[in-house]
Amino acid sequence: MIVRDFIGWLETASTAQRAEAAHALARSYLYADVDRDTLERMETSLTILLDDPSPQVRFALADALGGSPEAPRNLILSLVQDRQDIAVEVASRSPVLLDGELVDLVATMSVPLQEAIAGRPVLAPSVAAAIAELGGPLCCRILLENEGASIVPMTLSRLAARFGSDPDIRSILLERDDLPVAVRHGLLRDLGHALGVLVSRRSWLDDVRADEVVRDACDDATVAIAAETAEEHLAVLAEHLRSTGQLTTSLLLRALCAGNVSFFAAALSILSSVPEGRVRSLVNDGRAGPLKAVYGRAGLPLSAFGAFASALSACREYSAFNGPAPRMSRRVVDDVLARHEMTSDGPIGELATMLRRFAAEATRAAAREFVRSAIRAA
Repeated sequence: MIVRDFIGWLETASTAQRAEAAHALARSYLYADVDRDTLERMETSLTILLDDPSPQVRFALADALGGSPEAPRNLILSLVQDRQDIAVEVASRSPVLLDGELVDLVATMSVPLQEAIAGRPVLAPSVAAAIAELGGPLCCRILLENEGASIVPMTLSRLAARFGSDPDIRSILLERDDLPVAVRHGLLRDLGHALGVLVSRRSWLDDVRADEVVRDACDDATVAIAAETAEEHLAVLAEHLRSTGQLTTSLLLRALCAGNVSFFAAALSILSSVPEGRVRSLVNDGRAGPLKAVYGRAGLPLSAFGAFASALSACREYSAFNGPAPRMSRRVVDDVLARHEMTSDGPIGELATMLRRFAAEATRAAAREFVRSAIRAA
């Protein structure tokens, strides 16, 4: 009888009255202390309101029910299929919606609905993965900025693959501590190449010099990433560099001169297929004969082995050095150039040129660090 009376009242009530009644009835359903029969009649009345011709009435339902885990599923599923503003009100926060349902909504609904889902207070990995695959740039940016979203490394990799050229998304990705090391390196490398193209197009530098600057910048970024990477993940970075053709003799010598012996050992293990523990032992012990054999098996130029041996010896000598990293790098490079005679021709000459540029960069970096320290101490 109550439901029939409610239907009769709906026929004469204004839109504003129906919307107010819908909101009040929905709140009563959620919070009133009533018996089961009354609750069922209230749900029936709410279901009738789903067919109200006014979106204002249906939005009132979405507003009242959208955030509650006690909302009837049939109402929530109907509201999320309603017009856009009503669907967004529910999709953005309803805990009633299952992860699979959210994934389907991401795949089939409008961009604003995708963005609403990306900003939900809690977001499961499967939903985040769907957004990363199907969402637009803004939607994926919302996802990355959502602290309640659970985003696994594979999803971060996919976001980088799709939107790595977007400055905003790239910046957000690079700020994440959980970004896979290979993805971080790839983003920085792509950024370096993009800057190189810009420099060349603007004629700020000739093409040869621009390529040199970009190569050095990319190598610097790689060395910096390796220095910040946990030892157990260095092999992953080395394998990424090998598979993309970036694990060069120049890069390895640069990393070693920067004091990153662990990365050198991991890379040498990857290139030579010798167990990493064995390589680390040879590197730490400084036994030139066995180390040279592994070095040759790695396919590195034997003519450059003396430079690597000198760098390793210098790193061991300065292992207790506690000054600024750039100053240590300069000392190691100076020792390598002093201990190992390098000709000006061929690959060895190119390594010597690289080391001299690296030494100049380290000197400037050490000077900047000195200025910053002086300012902090003032």
